[in-house]
Amino acid sequence: MQNLVWKKHPFRLLFYLELILLGIAVVAVLSPPMPHKFLRPWVETMMIFRPTVIFVLGLLAIMGLRSPLQSPNAPSPFGSRFFQGLYTAVGFGFSWLVILFAGKGIVVFPPLLLVVVIRGCLMFSWRGRVLTALFAYVSFIAMLIMSFLGIKPLGIPLGKPVIKRLLRTNSEEVAQTVLIHLTFNAALLFGLVLIFVLLLVGALLSEKQSRQELVSANKRLRQYALLIENQATLQERTRIAREMHDSVGHSLTAQSIQLENVAMFLRNNLEQASEHLQNARKLGKEALQNVRQSVATLRTHPLQGKKLDEAIAQLIEDICRNTGISIESEIYLYSSPTDEIATAIYRVVQEAFTNISKHSGAEKVRLRLKESMTDILLQIADNGQGFDPMENTTGFGLKGMRERVEALGGKFYLTSNPGKGCKIQIEIPR
Repeated sequence: MQNLVWKKHPFRLLFYLELILLGIAVVAVLSPPMPHKFLRPWVETMMIFRPTVIFVLGLLAIMGLRSPLQSPNAPSPFGSRFFQGLYTAVGFGFSWLVILFAGKGIVVFPPLLLVVVIRGCLMFSWRGRVLTALFAYVSFIAMLIMSFLGIKPLGIPLGKPVIKRLLRTNSEEVAQTVLIHLTFNAALLFGLVLIFVLLLVGALLSEKQSRQELVSANKRLRQYALLIENQATLQERTRIAREMHDSVGHSLTAQSIQLENVAMFLRNNLEQASEHLQNARKLGKEALQNVRQSVATLRTHPLQGKKLDEAIAQLIEDICRNTGISIESEIYLYSSPTDEIATAIYRVVQEAFTNISKHSGAEKVRLRLKESMTDILLQIADNGQGFDPMENTTGFGLKGMRERVEALGGKFYLTSNPGKGCKIQIEIPR
């Protein structure tokens, strides 16, 4: 069971509406009656109860400042339904006290009932709201009948005795017919007003709940985005560290060995020392090239304003020139894919070529990129030494390619066997 917490009025507009309705009731109570003879006793009695009526109206207004709303965390000694029901019952009780002491039920009672219904709508679910509105409607009908029949619970008429006036000038049958029409019209009008209030407050509460859910969803999305950003940063750092260790670290280690050999043969064998020095220089150039390639992958936008086919063609030219691998390409793109798709495809091709040049020992590579009505298809196959995908489960490059494709709702397929090359195929929805 949820507990309660006393909160300020959640809707300033509805609070102002409540104050306006209470103001209407106050003006109706304080307005002087018509100088009829039968109202003189009422005027005298009203002068006695007027301070009490104003005090009760003031209590109704003060009740609107704080409402017992449900809260899952705030402790409360009472159950939520009981305490909220008591709060609503007090509102109805104050409304009845006002018309019993002040009369003028036709004018004073409807605004007070609407105030209680509005507060009930803020506290209850739809079933509680409907029950509150039904109780208000029954109270209004009871007041209406008592008013038309001239019933005086405390000696003060709730309204003008319509039935007596009708009986003076018409037959009993005509009087009853007119009374039924009056009661029906008044009941219908007040019922429509209650339905409007229920729908209005329900719409406001739904809009507020949707806004709160949107704020909560945005907060969670920001948290997820920050988490993903941190994870992506960590993965990128890991990739760079691995890249440096595998390529630059290896080249620098080998270069250090060659330089030690140079120092060893420098005095006794200049020819051998010169050979080792040339090897050290070659390894230094390879390390520098690997560093440049690693830095190039960190560019903000890898395409640099080029179309995808142009960027891939430039990448193929660079790989062929630097590695001597023969690459056969077939690219059929009839439209320009989005930046996200183009970047993902370019990164997959780049990573695939990097892996091929480093690990496969391939001489030929075939690339096919084509566009269908629903997908963009990419195939990259080489004639290298291949590997067992079940054993190579820690490769960061393959994992990164798969994550890029799946993040766009695509599919990633890898086929390879030792001695039979490797084939990568991706499908990305347009």
